[in-house]
Amino acid sequence: MKIDVDYAIAQYAQGLFLMADDRHGLGWYSSDRHALIPLDDQFRYPKSLQRVLNQNRFQVKINQAFTAVCEGCAARPETWISQELIEVYHTFHVAGWAHSFETWHGDRLAGGILGIAIRGAFIGESMFYTIPEASKVAMVKLVQHLRQRSYQLFDAQLQNPHLKRFGAYEVEEKAYKKQLEKALNYRCHFTSEPDLYD
Repeated sequence: MKIDVDYAIAQYAQGLFLMADDRHGLGWYSSDRHALIPLDDQFRYPKSLQRVLNQNRFQVKINQAFTAVCEGCAARPETWISQELIEVYHTFHVAGWAHSFETWHGDRLAGGILGIAIRGAFIGESMFYTIPEASKVAMVKLVQHLRQRSYQLFDAQLQNPHLKRFGAYEVEEKAYKKQLEKALNYRCHFTSEPDLYD
């Protein structure tokens, strides 16, 4: 699928997001409520995860297996990530917008988080794991990464029990757009590449 990248990123910057429907057609959607991962001291994680972190069981890499992360996120019985959407994410990735934040166990991709970074906002699209605890470690390390680079917003989109364990909270659309607008005023770089959204 060909997509106008500039138009699409502008849509994300207004709080919209792409999803595939039951027939795998792509469309733009909005939500009345957004789940946010706190980037301040409200972020938390299960105590049992600290032992895993202390063991340094996983190594963190960025954008080393982008397509594999997309496919891992899509590999579930019910998914809103179609093959067409994976191709769109790849287009975003080549253009410098979409990123994969990965955990590795030796030479094996153990888990990861797929997201879109626009200035000071990181929009988490999905996450997956093939080894237990790998996606949880990715979440903790990603929050550390975003903090170090002065990101202001981590949008996880839809709340669920897993995200609540990390302190995720919901905000209504009006409050979300206000926070998003503020985050877009910050010039943050997810990697060492220059920021694209000017």
